[in-house]
Amino acid sequence: MNRSNSGVNLPALRSHNAALVLDLLRVAGARGISRLELAERTGLTPQAVSKITARLRAEGLVAGAGHRASTGGKPRTVLRLVPDAGYAVGLHLDRDGLTAVLVDLSGAVAGSRTAPLDLGAPAEEVLAAATDAVTAVRSGGAVKAAGEGGAGPAVRDGGAGPGDRPVLGVGVAVPGPLDHRGGVLHRVTGFPQWDGYPLRDALAVRTGLPVVVDKDTNAAALGLALRAEGGGDFAYLHLGTGLGAGLVLGGALHRGARTGAGEFGHQTVQLDGPVCGCGGRGCIEALCLAAVARGDAAEAARVLGTGAANLVGLLDIDRVVLGGRTVAADPDTYVRGVRAVLDERAGRGGRGGAEVPVAAAGGGDRPVAEGAAQLVLAPLFGRAGGAGEA
Repeated sequence: MNRSNSGVNLPALRSHNAALVLDLLRVAGARGISRLELAERTGLTPQAVSKITARLRAEGLVAGAGHRASTGGKPRTVLRLVPDAGYAVGLHLDRDGLTAVLVDLSGAVAGSRTAPLDLGAPAEEVLAAATDAVTAVRSGGAVKAAGEGGAGPAVRDGGAGPGDRPVLGVGVAVPGPLDHRGGVLHRVTGFPQWDGYPLRDALAVRTGLPVVVDKDTNAAALGLALRAEGGGDFAYLHLGTGLGAGLVLGGALHRGARTGAGEFGHQTVQLDGPVCGCGGRGCIEALCLAAVARGDAAEAARVLGTGAANLVGLLDIDRVVLGGRTVAADPDTYVRGVRAVLDERAGRGGRGGAEVPVAAAGGGDRPVAEGAAQLVLAPLFGRAGGAGEA
């Protein structure tokens, strides 16, 4: 991950064992967990756990949470994570809007902002809007819109108190394709001018913070995986201004060798279909968006289900999660439509007839911004899929 002297230095997080302990503290939440339990669950010795937790307490990351009755001897001291010891900013730059969230170490959202955005505006205007959003979400200010002369107040979704927080970095989620290791965008569908643009480095210079960039669908899938909603392998299908997928396979975010995995919307299902923004014909994205434009959510869901069934058959995934503002506008129709196609495919022998659960992620586009923050936080807890992971 790109580094900056303005980031928060947390030397206690350098150790893999410390990351394991921190993750257990994060999962335990406010109720906390004892050192003995930490030793049992990590396989570390009690002495090693005591050293690690003492260091974490000295860094302000861990605090006492009372005592718990013991089966013998004195009561056990319970420890908890200090959520406000550090934060990450999650930034979702969509084709027509911007969402920024400030997330603490527990994953809770401490503040959020939204604003209009024209991704087709000059890069300097988009960067200015992104930088303004980062500054605003840290301090509780307002966000200006890009592509509109920077004028107009942003919608304020949530409030955080005054003053900057200790921010570890900025996670940025944008439409693909892109190179997440280099933080460089490629030919975003409909916006070829971004091809080769070093977004990560440019935004790091402007904000003075470490920055990591990934596809919007990958960010959302990572956030859902960290919340452990059902576990197992799953596909997150995002239908908003475009259509893409985030894949969690083997418990880890799957990006592919070139961050190319999940270009779900550009699989051809109709050879003589309408022209898509990618230049192809009959792509699922083009067919879905055309149905949405006609107000035919049922048809859009059927097309989405066809793509989902192809994905389930190819990867044998355990469940499908639907998200994005279009799904959020009519979640029951989309869940029902996708499930119907999956059930029909299963009835013809797919997956051996096994049912594949389908659910809608709440919050519309919000999970993308929250997942973007986790691109920064996940590695601190030893979780795969964050910054620098394949």
